[in-house]
Amino acid sequence: MISSRSLDDLLPVVRTRVDKFLELCKAANIDLLVTSTYRDMESQNALYAQGRTRPGAIVTNARGGESFHNYRCAIDVVPVVDGKCDWNGAHPVWHQIGQLGKEAGLEWAGEWTTFKELAHFQYTGGKTLHELEDGATIE
Repeated sequence: MISSRSLDDLLPVVRTRVDKFLELCKAANIDLLVTSTYRDMESQNALYAQGRTRPGAIVTNARGGESFHNYRCAIDVVPVVDGKCDWNGAHPVWHQIGQLGKEAGLEWAGEWTTFKELAHFQYTGGKTLHELEDGATIE
């Protein structure tokens, strides 16, 4: 079982890397669900409100326009271990997933120094959020 979400809304250069990532996970017998790809600004703001002005845990520090999901170059995933999604990141498979994402040419937020996000992978082509907001393209 790989991917529960369409990848068609990703930029083609990102999609190529994500496809490679999912192939590597499949070859390693890792069941992986893609839980998020593109998010519009309203959806991003709703997610940002979680744990702040809405119930739930804080899962992002990015408001609308401050996430690479808003520019079609990021995905979130969760592994399925023993038939259940490992949402808490406790299983050692997360490290393997991170390494496979990097091997596919993606940046893994599990290695960020602040607000680590094991589930988040992105390809920005070296572009910043401001550059993308100003219309820069990723190659």
